[in-house]
Amino acid sequence: MADFPLLKTRIRGKRIVYLDSTATSLKPQAVLDAINSYNTEYSANVFRGLYDISERATAEFEKAREKIAKFIGAAISREVIFARNASEALNLVASTWGKENIKKNDVVVTTIMEHHSNFVPWQQLAAEKGAILKVVGLDLDYKLDEAELLSAVKEAKLLALTHISNVLGTINPIRSLIKKIRKINPDIVIIVDGAQSVPHISVNVSALDCDFFAFSGHKMLGPTGIGVLWGKTKLLEQMRPYMYGGEMIERVTLDKSTFQEIPLKFEAGTPNISGAIGLGAAVDYLKSIGMDNVRKYEENLTELALDKLSKLKNITMYGPGNASEKCGVVAFNVFGKSKKLIHPHDVAQILNEDNICVRSGHHCAMPLHNALKLAATTRASFYIYNTEEDIDALVLGLKKAIKILG
Repeated sequence: MADFPLLKTRIRGKRIVYLDSTATSLKPQAVLDAINSYNTEYSANVFRGLYDISERATAEFEKAREKIAKFIGAAISREVIFARNASEALNLVASTWGKENIKKNDVVVTTIMEHHSNFVPWQQLAAEKGAILKVVGLDLDYKLDEAELLSAVKEAKLLALTHISNVLGTINPIRSLIKKIRKINPDIVIIVDGAQSVPHISVNVSALDCDFFAFSGHKMLGPTGIGVLWGKTKLLEQMRPYMYGGEMIERVTLDKSTFQEIPLKFEAGTPNISGAIGLGAAVDYLKSIGMDNVRKYEENLTELALDKLSKLKNITMYGPGNASEKCGVVAFNVFGKSKKLIHPHDVAQILNEDNICVRSGHHCAMPLHNALKLAATTRASFYIYNTEEDIDALVLGLKKAIKILG
């Protein structure tokens, strides 16, 4: 774990136990070096300069796009659009393809396990257009109700669903689901939120056969402020620009403007150059480990966490109980005397006394929490820099919280 400088930090003389990677991941030194190299060696704008450092910046920026395209199995790098994060990427689709194609009484389908970023844009789009929003629920094992999903998409024009739940950790079988959905409704447009999958499992968007796929850099060892929208070329070429401004313009006259081809059509203004380069370095780092190895390591940690937490009588966990069916996320609640809920914020504060970093609240998934009749949960999430000792620290911290608050 020496690759991650933040883990060397001491607060109150104690090490940091970072268990909040689902919110944002730590950055390895290789990513920090790549960002620093841009800022100190060739910090110029891209596409706009006929001088050495600008040309180098452009080359590194586009090299990052190519790395990302290969990493996610895109057919061509032009299908990779840089955005600020997955939220902006999903809003881009809603504001362009969505507003142009969704009409009154069209059916838009999403699921109860979505992050707000893949729920609210479609909710608002449906309300604006007078479309019908259908929300697919869960079965008793915290998985999508497949029968309900396949029924809902029969007449739908759009489906938006997450690859992995940021609360439950449930890994949705996207590839097999899309195969079934295509047979039922070949014309449906399918959008996948991959913010929690790209960092943790091997993803091939071409094999998945979705139409759009969005993810964020900061959840996969990269910097904040950079994300990706991948889309099929045909759809991207049909869509109007999301924003207008510099670099996305082909020609401007007093009467009209014409626009660049993809991907530049969707990247108005100076982009997050260092962010893209840092994300490219994060991809290199993950590839050097191997995504199958990342998955195996996290699965073992998750299995250990599920086992140890299940032995605490005061803990109720939410999500699949089998580590093979979920990503490295464990959402839970702690109960005191008479089974009274100890508020997740209080639990998180007690854990923080020992520098154990977890998330508490609704995790930008209020519809899911409401469906489960939960006001909030505590969430611990794991990544490649976590260890068995971190799991043990969490268990000890929770025992302390139960003793103090219970």
